[in-house]
Amino acid sequence: MTDVSPAEHKAIVNRLKRAQGQLAAVITAVEAGGDCRAVITQLSAVSGAIDKAGFAIIAKAMQECMTEVENSQNSPSVAELEKLFLSLA
Repeated sequence: MTDVSPAEHKAIVNRLKRAQGQLAAVITAVEAGGDCRAVITQLSAVSGAIDKAGFAIIAKAMQECMTEVENSQNSPSVAELEKLFLSLA
């Protein structure tokens, strides 16, 4: 993620930090024997936040790939981008 604007970078980092906080709450709830519904709701929120951050990172990589020289060593191939994208599905 070399050509990410400061705003995009901050948004991705904030989303990951939010997921980190939500995961800490899930761990605490599980350790304390918390309500199953609350744990699952929080776990779903963690998963969603991580997925959204991943999609933002991949979308940026795709955008960079389309604007870079096709044979650049730093540019991921379409197959690599597809594999990354599908890994989040």
